[in-house]
Amino acid sequence: METRDERVELKEKDMEGTDRLLNREGPGRSTVAAARPSNAFLVWCKTNSFLLCTLVGVILGITFGISLRGANVSADALVLIGFPGEIFMRTLQLLILPFIISCIIVGVSTLDLRKNSKVAVRTLLYFLFSATTSSLIGVISVSVIRPGAIQLAPVNGSNHSGGAPPASKATMLDGFLDMGRNLVPNNIFQATFQQTYTDYVEHNGTFKRVLKSRDGTATLGIIFFCIVFGAILGTLGEKKKTVLDFFQTVYTIMLRILLIAIWMTPIGVCSVITSKLISIEDMTVTMRQLSKFVATSIGGFIIYHAIVIQLIYFLFTRKNPYKYYVNFFPAILTAFATSSKSAALPITFQIMDDKVKMSQQVTRFVLPIGNSIHMTGLAQFIPICVIFIAQMHGMDVTLGLTMNIWIASIFMSMSVAGVPSAGILMVMMLCVAVGVPTEDVSLLFAVDWLVDRVRTTVNLMGDCYAVAVVDHLSRHELQNTEDDDEEAQKTSDL
Repeated sequence: METRDERVELKEKDMEGTDRLLNREGPGRSTVAAARPSNAFLVWCKTNSFLLCTLVGVILGITFGISLRGANVSADALVLIGFPGEIFMRTLQLLILPFIISCIIVGVSTLDLRKNSKVAVRTLLYFLFSATTSSLIGVISVSVIRPGAIQLAPVNGSNHSGGAPPASKATMLDGFLDMGRNLVPNNIFQATFQQTYTDYVEHNGTFKRVLKSRDGTATLGIIFFCIVFGAILGTLGEKKKTVLDFFQTVYTIMLRILLIAIWMTPIGVCSVITSKLISIEDMTVTMRQLSKFVATSIGGFIIYHAIVIQLIYFLFTRKNPYKYYVNFFPAILTAFATSSKSAALPITFQIMDDKVKMSQQVTRFVLPIGNSIHMTGLAQFIPICVIFIAQMHGMDVTLGLTMNIWIASIFMSMSVAGVPSAGILMVMMLCVAVGVPTEDVSLLFAVDWLVDRVRTTVNLMGDCYAVAVVDHLSRHELQNTEDDDEEAQKTSDL
């Protein structure tokens, strides 16, 4: 039976393999760089090849789109231009659900809550609290700034309203009840393609409340079912091995397929940006919306990164948070440069051990798990994107819809692995779940390469401050554990 340390080691090896697949790194890359410093630029280009290819796709898409705007492109030609991007988006939608299901089940079932159980419970509660806080900041910022409030005007017969649900007399209470019904679906298979909602039909001059189904994934229900399934599976001891091996294999297969699909991003991004720029009537409005979206996203990240988590640290530890923060500059720079929290993990471990002197019992538990499920930046990014797109289409973002998006974003941020543009995949999935049109999600690829870097640093520092808070709250248990270990060592020596 695997120990937790063996699972952590396996997880880290999977992360390293993922990075090598994305960046085409060989095992001796650092040695080559050290031996030939004059080729440092070429080494950097090879390491960041995915980013460079995506930027090329964005630049070409913008160039082709602006060049063809005055060319009177026919409707058929526009469809053909956008077809590669359509296939790219459909591929991501095809893969995301089985990937998320296997990811959650494997992640939850392999958590070892028996060892240092209080540390584990505090860690998970802090993860939930920080994701909730960060997501709330995102909801408030996008609702106040309203970056997508000016509605897009499509041409060439484009229709941006096809995915929106029909107008309804449903109240905020109905919205909350529907969220509960979709959290516990009566058919898990139906939940993969339909969700329940409340509607009112006229009967003898009065409106009667009825439950209906509409197209869309009941995301909360699937996540909840997978969490419960994984938690129970983790308690079965040796009996879980066969089922766990199956889902681990599914997860590995889906991850590799998804990574192959992700390398289609430059072509897909070029296609969707070109077709969107041709079809959008007012370019100034679009650029203004995207600029406000970037400002809203990064502004929310800065508020959480520079103020909120610093305040949380101070309230728990009564210490200066910025003295703690400055120790992590090397890890922050690595995460920003690589857009990968996994790449910064070795540096983070070194800083925890050598500079800030955190307990290894805490760091060895919190950081590996946080690297997989603690994405405070993503928890904020998802609601900003979904509400931004709803605003672009002039949808009435009610309080009930906002609460639904907020709660779903919290759990979805804990349900994704560290693959490029994972945030966009979650945004697409949630848009389908809440009835927001998905046609313009592809526009976010044009700016995600920048926003993702800031988001990754927020994710990283969220883990670092989680270690500090959990270490402070668990200091008595950790001291008792150390005393017991010393006593056991003395007894064994005798």
